[in-house]
Amino acid sequence: MDRPLSGPRPAGRPTTRPVADPSPAAVPSPAAVSIPAAVPAPAVPAPAVLAEADWTARQRAHRIRVDRWITPHQQRRREGRSHPVLDFLFTYYSHPPGRLRRWHPPAGQVLLGDAARARLDWPFHVEVAVRDDGGRPVTGVALDVPAYLARRGDAVAWTADLLRATAGRAPAFGCFGLHEWAMAYRPEDGAVRHEAVPLRLGAAGTAAVVDGHRVQCSHVDAFRFFTPRARPLNTLQPTRESQPALEQPGCLHATMDLYKWAYKLGPACPGELLADCFALALEARELDMRASPYDLAALGHPPVRIETAEGKAEYVAAQRGFAARGAVLRRLLLEVCDALLARI
Repeated sequence: MDRPLSGPRPAGRPTTRPVADPSPAAVPSPAAVSIPAAVPAPAVPAPAVLAEADWTARQRAHRIRVDRWITPHQQRRREGRSHPVLDFLFTYYSHPPGRLRRWHPPAGQVLLGDAARARLDWPFHVEVAVRDDGGRPVTGVALDVPAYLARRGDAVAWTADLLRATAGRAPAFGCFGLHEWAMAYRPEDGAVRHEAVPLRLGAAGTAAVVDGHRVQCSHVDAFRFFTPRARPLNTLQPTRESQPALEQPGCLHATMDLYKWAYKLGPACPGELLADCFALALEARELDMRASPYDLAALGHPPVRIETAEGKAEYVAAQRGFAARGAVLRRLLLEVCDALLARI
């Protein structure tokens, strides 16, 4: 199973205390991010203090952005409908829509104003004594980084190790999305994963494509859905234990999983970064299903015919683009992890 970053909420309401050792005030821009082999403890800056008007504007912008994905999903649920592409990020991943709507600042930033006090009912949030821009003593609300790390530090370290290992590995682009085909390969019970959607080439044609290709899936959470007859065909046998050694940045599912690592960082992950990871994952999911054996043309998703040379070229070109964009987000997530771990 995935290493959880969640945990029970600390008992009781935290008391007011000063911020003595805040983490960096902001996540650096993509151009400024690097992946050092070892991260020295940074100089500790003064906490960034966000006025109520400033941070609530960012919160509103975040909610407007994510609601364009959440609202249609919730409408489909009310109507008893599902979408095999667009609903995946809400059903496969464990982050509920209400949590996705929550905007968080980078760890170490303090939110001022009465509206911030509602966050004291959220896990790992505490009142802190700071000074505003005019030097006046005020009380704000911030992430209680020591309490957060006491509960989640080991999982943050595991996530950082995975992100760093993946980022340091050369991307591979030779899988052609065959993992989805392997999930529908000669099922023993005759069933397929998306029964409401027809197979483009039928069951026999789908099996023929798998039989005619080298299946080389490195991602454990794709491999675990292979049919029993497909599993021995894979050149790798990925496990949770081998994930840090096998995860590679060209993998479409590793790119989608950036959203998982973002939300598992919880209130330590800036809201803008979380939404960026969701947006990229949704685009990657569309390619994932367009290159699958399923016929989604009626839903507005024309196929990428990876069984042809032209389809393979189209898939690899898109895969390279996702790998490049995912590399930026992976580095930003790693910066979040490293800034937190420097506090331990």
